[in-house]
Formats: sequence, C-alpha cells, structure tokens
Amino acid sequence: MAVSANRLELLQIADAVAREKSIDRGIVIAAMEDAIAKAARARYGSETDVHAEIDPRKGELRLSRHMLVVDKVENASNQISLDDARRANPGAQIGDTIADTLPPLEYGRIAAQSAKQVIVQKVREAERDRQYQEFKDRIGDIVNGTVKRVEYGSVIVDLGRGEAIIRRDEMLPREVFRNGDRVRAYIFDVRRETRGPQIFLSRTHPQFMAKLFAQEVPEIYDGIVEIKAVARDPGSRAKIGVVSRDSSVDPVGACVGMRGSRVQAVVNELQGEKIDIIPWSPDIATFVVNALAPAEVTKVVIDEDRERIEVVVPDTNNQLSLAIGRRGQNVRLASQLTGWDIDILTEQEESERRQADFENSTRVFMESLNVDEVVGQLLASEGFTSVEELALVDLKDLAGIEGFDEETATELQTRAREFLEQQEAELEAKRKELGVEDALKTVPGVTSKMLVKFGENDVKTVDDLAGCATDDLVGWTERKDGGEQTKHAGILDGLDVSRDDAEAMVMQARVKAGWISEADIAKKTEEDEVPEGQPA
Repeated sequence: MAVSANRLELLQIADAVAREKSIDRGIVIAAMEDAIAKAARARYGSETDVHAEIDPRKGELRLSRHMLVVDKVENASNQISLDDARRANPGAQIGDTIADTLPPLEYGRIAAQSAKQVIVQKVREAERDRQYQEFKDRIGDIVNGTVKRVEYGSVIVDLGRGEAIIRRDEMLPREVFRNGDRVRAYIFDVRRETRGPQIFLSRTHPQFMAKLFAQEVPEIYDGIVEIKAVARDPGSRAKIGVVSRDSSVDPVGACVGMRGSRVQAVVNELQGEKIDIIPWSPDIATFVVNALAPAEVTKVVIDEDRERIEVVVPDTNNQLSLAIGRRGQNVRLASQLTGWDIDILTEQEESERRQADFENSTRVFMESLNVDEVVGQLLASEGFTSVEELALVDLKDLAGIEGFDEETATELQTRAREFLEQQEAELEAKRKELGVEDALKTVPGVTSKMLVKFGENDVKTVDDLAGCATDDLVGWTERKDGGEQTKHAGILDGLDVSRDDAEAMVMQARVKAGWISEADIAKKTEEDEVPEGQPA
C-alpha cells in the first residue's frame, strides 16, 4: 500500500517534532528533505543525485535530479553532455549543474520506513547539538532537576531540556535518591560524546557550596561580600573564607544571617554538613590563624619559598588536638582553604626542636670549620644554618658579631670555602663513579649533591631527567579514605627542593633533550597565569 502525505500534514509534522524536541523547525524540514531524497534515490538509482525541497510556508514538495554538464558522458545517472544540456538551457557551460524536475513519488512501506530512520537520526543529532550548545556555557551554574533513574549508584537527572548524571563519587556520603526526587546540583563539566552530550553534576564540588551561599546571601550576589576560598570534606565539615568590599558590612555576619537562617539553609541542602565561615585576610599568617579556629595560636613561622607555614599552639587545654581536629580534618581543611602546607607544633615541641636545630648547627660548624664549641654556638645563635651561608655572607656582617674581629671573620670564611671546595671535589668524584653524564650538570638548577642523588637513583642522562615527573623528584602524599596520609619519598628528599624548582628542572631537561622548546614553556606559563574568574 502506498503512503503519501499532503502539504499541510508535512508542515504539521515538522512543527510538532520541532516543539517536542525543542529544536529549530528548519532543521526538521531539512531532515525530511534528506529522507525523501534518500527514498527517491532508492527508486531512481543510488548514483542519481536526487534533491528534495519542501516549501516551508506552503508545504509543497519538489523533487529534482541534478546533472553535471560534461564534455564526455561517463555516467548517465548524474552527467549530461553539453549539447543535451543546451537544449534545456542554451546558456549551459561545462561544469554547470542542470536541475531536472522529477514526478512525485508514491512511497512504499520499505521506503517510508527508511525515510523515517533518516528523519529520526537527523532530529536526534540536532537535539544533541542543541543540548550541548545550551549547557556548555552553563558550567558553574546550579540546576534543579528530577531523579529519572538510578544506575549502579549513579543518579540520572532530568533537567527538562536534557539529561545529566551525578556519579556516585559526586554525591554526599549516605545520600540516597529515589525516582521522582527533586535534586539540586552543580554543573562542573559538559562533554560532547558519541552517544550525545554528557552533563556531569556534582554535590561535593567546593563551588557548589559557594553558589548555594550566593543564592542565600544577597550581599554575595550583589558583589559586596566575596567568597575567596572554599574547602570541603563533603557531608562532614567545610570551611569558607569571605571578605567584604564595604567596611560597614560584616562578611561573616552576612553569611550567617539572622539567627543563622542563611547558613542553616545551606547546611540543610548539604545534609547537615558543618560550615565554618572565616574572615579572609591578604596576610597569610592572619588567614591561617583564622582558618584553624577554634584552636588558639601563639606563633606562626612562614616559609614563603616552599609555601609552608609552621603554627605553634599552647600546651594547655588540648589545643594541639583541637587544631588538628578529628582524623586531621581541621588542619587538612585549613590547608586546602589557604593553599599552604601547615605544620602544627606545641610550644614544648617547638622549643625542643629549636634546641635540636641549634645543637645540630653547632656540631656542623665545629666539624666543618674545625672550631671549638663556643664559636660554633656563636654562629648558630646568629642564625647561620649551613656552611654555604657562612661562605657567602658579607665579611663585615661576620666581623660585626660580638667576640669576632675582621681577622677571625676572614679565617672562618676561608675555612668555609675550603670545606666547600673539598666537598665539591668529593661529590664530583662520586658523580663520575656513578656514571652520571657531564651534560646533566648543564641543566639549570642542578647541583652537585643532586647529581649524586640522581646517580644513586639511576637518573644518569638528560633524557632520564626529562622523563621524570615532579613527584619522582620531591615525592608525593597519598591520602587514604580514613584521612591518614602516607608520604612517599622522592629522589631529592633532604635537599630542600621545592615542587616549583623540581618542575622547572624537569622542563629545562626536556628543552635540552629536544622534547620541547622554550616557547612551549613560555606558553604554558602564560596559560597558568590566566585567572579562572571563579573563587579558588
């Protein structure tokens, strides 16, 4: 039985599909044209160049066969000679295309089914493209949806104009969703994949909390209060650093709200997650002290090169356990919030460590410079920690130490330099013995002590160093589910090499090995310096 559609039905079908799938009506009509053309090719031959056109206003369908004008016809299905073409169009030239109108077709069941498949495929592709274009610019937004189904612990969410997924690791602990439940989540990624765009949602992302506060606190939405940093232990505890651009507005009070109403609304959405709201400060020491609240802090020591801060707390009232928190949670969140590594010591531990460092420095000077204990203690008490510092310090500064004169200072520097020269010779001999190539010495940042460490760890050529990761050199920390941390040693452990220095060393080795160029490093540095425009 033949199947046909009148003009009105074609346009009604196009309008209905466009509305249902939320896509442009023109896309649906184009899909229909492709489908009809495919069905016509099945009738006239697959090599025939058949085109279908549907008038978007009247619904009229016109079929035509396109023929290429050639000097010599090789394929009569899609080519026409110049003489034949000029009978229809006197102005025809070789290379032109002649459109030959075809009579309307009666579509059988198989042809109709084939046309349907083409339309379905085209519409599906258009729907996927519309969904991707709509959501790709919404990364960073909070959306509301309905749970459609739960698959292997992951939740599929219906957003109305698309489907999204919340993977199991992006949900709060002990959180259970059922079909039909309303859910609010944060869009953190949208990817175009073969099976269609994938929208990934999260309820554990730090920015989910920041966006919730922006919805609950008008001052944040208006830009008066700014969220500078967020750190979360999802479902358990979080810290959020805020600052006010208006001195008359208290940022912490604005986020807490009257009787805690604003923060409580966020806590309820996050299944009871406890939230510490902390005043942000440009002074890192003040910010760290605020972040470690409620613990008291008596002293902080900052190491800016390594982005490490040492915090000293009182011996009394369990301040150490309060600062560390259960399973290290408090100090871990404070470290994430500030971006600095935090070491916590009691006053007694700090005093004992200071004394041990003093004794160690004294012993180093006594052994290296062949001086008595009094001189070693004098140098250690003046803040010298290594023979290298002593060799490089200005002679006047050294002679200005009480009990020293210029002659003593000169003698100490001479001994320090002789010791370093001897040490350098021993390290050079050790390097050669280990088989470390000379070219490795030319990599910027590499020292003799490092060369020996490299040799002991089978890094003997520039290519070997170029193939290393930063973690290989400085080690890494692995955090287990229970919150416990395991420190894995690196090749350069004990040499006080920062992560940035190690990364720079590896990159320079790659330049020398010819793997990359200096321009590549410069480009990467520029990309790293571009701000993301969102709170950290």
